[in-house]
Amino acid sequence: MEFPPTDYACALEDHTVHYAQAGAGDMLVFIHGSLCDYRYWRWQLPALSAQWHVVAPSLRGYWPQASQQADPRFSVARHAQDMAAFIQNLGNGRPAHILGHSRGAQVALELALQAPALVRTLTLADPGFRLEGEPAAPAFHGDMATLLRQGNIEAAVSGFVDKANGAGTWRQMTSWFKTMVKDNSRTLLSQAQEPHPAVNMDQVQALDAPLLLIGGAHSPERYASRLRALQDALPQATRVTIPMAAHGMNLANPRAFNQTVTDFLINAG
Repeated sequence: MEFPPTDYACALEDHTVHYAQAGAGDMLVFIHGSLCDYRYWRWQLPALSAQWHVVAPSLRGYWPQASQQADPRFSVARHAQDMAAFIQNLGNGRPAHILGHSRGAQVALELALQAPALVRTLTLADPGFRLEGEPAAPAFHGDMATLLRQGNIEAAVSGFVDKANGAGTWRQMTSWFKTMVKDNSRTLLSQAQEPHPAVNMDQVQALDAPLLLIGGAHSPERYASRLRALQDALPQATRVTIPMAAHGMNLANPRAFNQTVTDFLINAG
């Protein structure tokens, strides 16, 4: 299936955001993770656009304007700033429902901390960020970037996907997903060099927006540990586990994922 039917573009001060969109009403923004772009949300736009204006941007440096060299400006903070400007532009300053997955969950959280007036609700799906006070985990981005520089794209992207999602994941992926990942493969050159700031839980506790925490039933433990820490800090948060799915839960079990998001947004008002 070709996705999306139309590529939209929003010009910011120093960057053009490409995005897919569908539906009308209150804006629901999906923020993708590593090696992905707006095509990652192909099963969410048609399902959720009956009730919301669903918008899926590609972050700066990703397809269809994927960076081919390491960009020293590549960072979670910069992506959050871009998303704030994008929402201001597209939504005329009105708050939006924000959902981020994996690295995109940290972008979404940073957005909520930087510009809380723009965030109506916040959904974090399998965030992988480090918490303040934790030792830095060994990073594997550098190894994958080395493979890329050697011209071994297949080994780099398959290694990254399997490390992030679990052994054997790449082998099971569909052709469109593999195409998307390879289109974004060289973003790993930037990601290997980006700062990895820890999340301050005191700041997280100050969040006012209704919060949904989503995990995959078979996701690696490091994601579940983030969700537990967030739930401990914000006991009023809603937490849901998507059955029959791992890290890519919105693709493996889109019906359950979409229903979870729908129920939360309706209940949040």
